[in-house]
Amino acid sequence: MKAIWKDTVIAESDDTVMVEGNHYFPEAALNRAYVTFSNHKTHCAWKGQASYYSLMVNGELNPDAVWYYPDPTPEAASIKGRVAFWKGVVVVA
Repeated sequence: MKAIWKDTVIAESDDTVMVEGNHYFPEAALNRAYVTFSNHKTHCAWKGQASYYSLMVNGELNPDAVWYYPDPTPEAASIKGRVAFWKGVVVVA
């Protein structure tokens, strides 16, 4: 699987976990050259607190486009150490 934004591969891995229609990639699969800080956080009742990264590709910022659960609930343990995407990031096989 590949996560692509602005014709740029943000992450690539054959090891993704599908939860609620989203592919969660291993965090190590992220191309850190395109990842920037975000202080955004949200809460999911069954997964816990999500943290976010923003993306920067060719000078264009995509704020909060990557999310992850640093300490997911036991029910969501399969996504610990993984990231997922939205905001125009396309995941393809």
